[in-house]
Amino acid sequence: MQVGTATFASPQDFVSFGAATLPATSAPADPVFMGFGIETEKYNDYAGRPDVRGRDVIVLQGEPNNGLGRYLFSGSKQDSEWSSVFRKAALARDKGARSLTVVTYATPSAFQKLTKPVQPELAHPTYFLTAPVVQPDDNTYRQEVPPGYITTTITHGPLGAALLGTTLADLWRYDKESYKLGHPPTGFQPVAFRVAMPHKREEVTTTNVLGLLEGTDKKAELLVISAHYDHLGTRHDTIYHGADDGGSGPAAVLALARAFTAAKAAGQGPRRSILFLLDSGEEQGLLGSEYYTGHPVFPLSSTVADLNIDMLGRTDKAHAGKPNYLYLLGSDRLSPELHTLSEDANVQYARLRLDYKYNAPREPEHLYYRSDHYNFARNGVLGIVYTDGLHPDYHRATDDLSKIEFDKLTERARLVFFTAWELANRDARPAVSAPKP
Repeated sequence: MQVGTATFASPQDFVSFGAATLPATSAPADPVFMGFGIETEKYNDYAGRPDVRGRDVIVLQGEPNNGLGRYLFSGSKQDSEWSSVFRKAALARDKGARSLTVVTYATPSAFQKLTKPVQPELAHPTYFLTAPVVQPDDNTYRQEVPPGYITTTITHGPLGAALLGTTLADLWRYDKESYKLGHPPTGFQPVAFRVAMPHKREEVTTTNVLGLLEGTDKKAELLVISAHYDHLGTRHDTIYHGADDGGSGPAAVLALARAFTAAKAAGQGPRRSILFLLDSGEEQGLLGSEYYTGHPVFPLSSTVADLNIDMLGRTDKAHAGKPNYLYLLGSDRLSPELHTLSEDANVQYARLRLDYKYNAPREPEHLYYRSDHYNFARNGVLGIVYTDGLHPDYHRATDDLSKIEFDKLTERARLVFFTAWELANRDARPAVSAPKP
C-alpha cells in the first residue's frame, strides 16, 4: 500500500485475506470511511452516507465503547457481533463494496497479537500469502449476487491513521465520542492511496450436486436440505480428510434422501417438494450456496426453509461424557414459529439436548454467518444449522473417519428428518416474522 510518499508492506504492516477483487498491478483505491461499519436501528454508520458499491470501504476495529471496556450496545463489558471482522465484511459485501480495510489502534509490535482473536491463522500471515483463494467468475453471476468474500485488510495503527489522514490519538477520540453521543460522530476523510496485490489467476470449475424429490399437492413449494461436501484438501503436503467437517453432512443428506424416497414409494411422499443440495466451495466463502441462491431451481419466495447440516459426527469438549446433544443456529432468527416446530420435533422424536450457544448474537465465533444457510437467510428464507460444534479436530488433519461416532450421527440426522417431515407436510409454512439478518 502506498499512502502519499509512504509505502507499507504485508505482513508487517497489514494482513489481507478473501478474494483478490483489487487489481494485481498497482492501482488507485476509491476509499470511503464508514465508521465502525455497523448498521442497526440503534447505531448506523451507513445512514446518510455515500453509496459504497464498487468502492473500498475503511472501518474501525470493534464497536463503540467508553475506552474502559464498556460497550455501547450491551452497556457492559460484553461485545456484540459487530466486533467481528466477518460481520463487518458481510455487510460491506451485501452493499457491493469492492474491499474492506479494518483499522486497528495497535502499534506495529502489538499488531500480530491483536489479529489473533479475529482469526487464529492471522497469527501466521504467510498462511494467507501462500493459500489459494477461490472466488466466483466475474462474468457469471456477480452482477446479480454480491461476492461471497471481498478482500479484507487488517492494518496496524500507524497505517490506519495514515489512510484516514489522522493520528492514533484521534482514532481513540472517535471511539469514545461515538460512545458518548450514541451515534456516529463526524468522520475522517480518507487519503488517496494505491495498492498492489500481485497474484496469479487460473480458472477452476466445481459443481453443486442437486437431487429433487417432487411433492404432491404442495409441490410448488420447496424445502431444502443441504450440506457442503468440500473441505480443505491438501495443504503444504498435509491431507485434511474432513470426515466430520465435509463428510458427515453429505452422508446425512443422502440418508435423508433415501428415507424420503422410500416414503414416497410407499405412498407417503412429502406434500412439498424437497431439494437435497450438496454445496461446493463452503470453505472458500459459502460460494456454492451463494451460487444456488443466485440461481435457484425454485423461486426463493417459494422456498419454505433450508435445513443445513454442518458436522454431525463428533462430540466437543463441552459435552464429553454427557447425553447426546446438538447445536442449533438460526431457528429463531427469522421465525419463532420455525423454532417452536423444531423444538416440538425434538421432544416428540429425537430427545436430544439442544444447545443454542452458537446462536447467541454476541457469540464470539459468529458461526451463524459462516455456514451455507446464511445465503438463504440473507434472502429472507428461514433456516436452521445443525452442528456438533468446534471439537479439537475441527479444521485439522486429524479429522478422520476413525473418530466418527456413527450412533450419534444417526440420532442427530433423525432430528433433521422429523423436522423436515413436519415442514414438508403441514398445511401452512412457517411465517417469516423478522427482517433479514
